[in-house]
Amino acid sequence: MYPVLFKFGKISIYTYGVLIALGFLAGVFLVRKEAKRLEENPDKMMDLCFYLLIAAIIGSRLFYVATTPEMFLSDPLEFFRIWNGGLVFYGGFLGALAAAVVYLRFHRMNLWKTTDILAPSAALGQFFGRLGCFFAGCCYGKSCSSLPWAMTFTHPGSLAPLHVPLHPSQLYHAAGNLIIFLLLWRHRHRKSFDGQLFWAYVLMYGITRGFLEIFRGDYRGTIFFDVLSISQVIGGLMALAAVIALFLLGKKKPPAHPTP
Repeated sequence: MYPVLFKFGKISIYTYGVLIALGFLAGVFLVRKEAKRLEENPDKMMDLCFYLLIAAIIGSRLFYVATTPEMFLSDPLEFFRIWNGGLVFYGGFLGALAAAVVYLRFHRMNLWKTTDILAPSAALGQFFGRLGCFFAGCCYGKSCSSLPWAMTFTHPGSLAPLHVPLHPSQLYHAAGNLIIFLLLWRHRHRKSFDGQLFWAYVLMYGITRGFLEIFRGDYRGTIFFDVLSISQVIGGLMALAAVIALFLLGKKKPPAHPTP
């Protein structure tokens, strides 16, 4: 649609980057709000959010490089041009998770209670990120001329194929992430045990991502059994891990923390 939001001489402000920044700021605001409600140190949570952002960007970019190495072998500087798209969620998720574990162990913070605080904000941040994908044209959908909501990209700077009606897969993903956020945010007062919100987020995202992959038209990497993309396989494994974790944590059911 509109990859570049503003231009000041030779300086371009990319819509993708602006929306990523808005998503991060919105997420940080909610994390701070929840930290105060649950009597956690908001300053430590702010520091954690910063480290998670850096780890997520690096992890998501490295995962993308691993799936399309030829692009970066010919132009190594492309690694730093994230406004051209190429941030893979699962790489970012793993990078952020690793950073969170290290940070929380160092500061002796409760892992599952903290990830419950972060989970709604992660879904909200993804919502903004997918809107950024839509404006940049990355993560585009398959050709589709029969649906009234098919989108045709015409901007020459778009990463999507031009002048072809496509599934607005970016908006499908954005809607899915928004629904996940609303469900998590609404039920955060009613959780039965620490870790419930985080693993519910992993479960819902894994299922949603696996389904919405069928509408994607961009390169999906290796296809397993001529049916499943890498993202669908990872999403299925994450959903399975979430079901197991919810079952095990639910059996323990430690004393619930006060939720004023």
